[in-house]
Amino acid sequence: MSHDFDLDDVDWALLKLLSKDSGQSAGAMGRKVGLSQPATWRRIRRLKDLGIIAGTRLVLDAEKLGFGVTVFLGVKLATKGQVSLEDFERAVSAIPEVQSVEHVLGIYDYRLRVVARDLGDFERVLRRRVMMLPGVGNVEANVLLSEERRPGPLGV
Repeated sequence: MSHDFDLDDVDWALLKLLSKDSGQSAGAMGRKVGLSQPATWRRIRRLKDLGIIAGTRLVLDAEKLGFGVTVFLGVKLATKGQVSLEDFERAVSAIPEVQSVEHVLGIYDYRLRVVARDLGDFERVLRRRVMMLPGVGNVEANVLLSEERRPGPLGV
C-alpha cells in the first residue's frame, strides 16, 4: 500500500536524523538541513500529523538492567475459537518479562520476545506465566546469542 505524502529531500533528511536520535533538538536538526528551528519544528509536526512519525520510544539496555537472557518464543494456540486472540494478547501483554507480542502467519500464531535475569528465571516465567496463558498449545524457544542492528528502510 503506497501513500503519496509529497515528502521532499528535507523531510527525508529530518526522518533520517530522527531515526538516528529522536532526542535531537529542532534547532540542531535545522542547522544540519538548512532550516530555522521554527521551520524544522513545523516540518516535524507535519510529519507527526500525517502519521509518518507514529511516535518515539525509549530503548533500554536489558542486559545492563540485569536481564541477561533474551528468548524468542513461538506460540501456537491449541484452542483457536475457544479462546479469542484478544484474550490471549491481553493476558500475555500483562507479563512484564514479555517485551513484544507479534501476531504472525506461519507455524506459530505468535512470536514473543521475553527477557529474564538468567535461564532459571526464564524457566520460571515460561512455566508459571507463559504456559498458563489461555489457549497455549505448542511453544518453541530460541535463545538470543547475539544481536546486530540492521539498517531500516531509511538506511539508519
